[in-house]
Amino acid sequence: MPLVDALTGEIRRAQVFVAVLGASNYTYACATPQQTAADWVGAIIAALEFINGVLRLLVPDQPRALIANPDAYEPMTARLMQEMGEHYGVAVLPARPGRPQDEAKVEVGVQVVERWILARLRHRRFFSLGELNVAIAGLLVELNQRPFKKLPGCRASAFEALDAPALKSLPPQPMVLAQFKPARVNIDYHVAYEGHYYSVPHQHVGAAVELRVTATTLEVLLRRQRIGAATAAVVRWQMEHRPHPEQGYRACLELMRLARQYGQERLEAACARAQSIRAPHYRSVKSIRECGLDRQGSTTPGGTTASMPVHDNVRGPGYYSHH
Repeated sequence: MPLVDALTGEIRRAQVFVAVLGASNYTYACATPQQTAADWVGAIIAALEFINGVLRLLVPDQPRALIANPDAYEPMTARLMQEMGEHYGVAVLPARPGRPQDEAKVEVGVQVVERWILARLRHRRFFSLGELNVAIAGLLVELNQRPFKKLPGCRASAFEALDAPALKSLPPQPMVLAQFKPARVNIDYHVAYEGHYYSVPHQHVGAAVELRVTATTLEVLLRRQRIGAATAAVVRWQMEHRPHPEQGYRACLELMRLARQYGQERLEAACARAQSIRAPHYRSVKSIRECGLDRQGSTTPGGTTASMPVHDNVRGPGYYSHH
């Protein structure tokens, strides 16, 4: 669909995404700026919110933006698509290339949307994606309520009877779209992104990492694991083990002060040791830092790094040293 720039008069073409449910033919459509991974996944998320539930199986096409390794038998989905599947708990089975029978429902759905929605909008001028999507949404309601020609009811009534009862609930929070970018840790143990520099533990100098970037957060992933997980675990403990989350704020602010005073590296090491002795309290972290125990690392008798779970009933020496 054409979109007109109100200032320049330039015309660009929005892409139209279509999804169809297998049993009822209930149809969703929306316009996206392009066909990037974010456009595709964002539209899929919007479709799930439209039906107010989660399917057991999603059968997308195999565009390069979604499928890292297009293959008829073992396609590998791209990272953002993988995250979407994990967040919503939906299996993804891309249609095989050149096999339209794998997605026959949506092939027909595309024709229906072209005929009953896009054709009716062809003489209107749209100046923004939002304006176009409002128009599509209005006609979508009408499309789903059109009576079937050979069956009783319509798409909307078939959806309520067949598909809706089989849907899983949506997760409490919608997925936050992220972009991924490869990076390498510089000799100063920082990674660069758009003119800004982010520090990671020094032992990862030279390592190939992956940046996961959202509108508000940048995460550095090493073998798909966040770097700095120990500090995050201690912060989470402060927030989850208080009668009110606000009571954990002060401890978290003190942890931030320690990071500014001694550096993020040593704070992470102290938090890791606090976890290993099952005492993930701010006071334990502070005591470990003051005694220099963070420089010794956290090891088991066999000499390997300890990774013991935090247990509420085992407080450890850091706790008793302050009582």
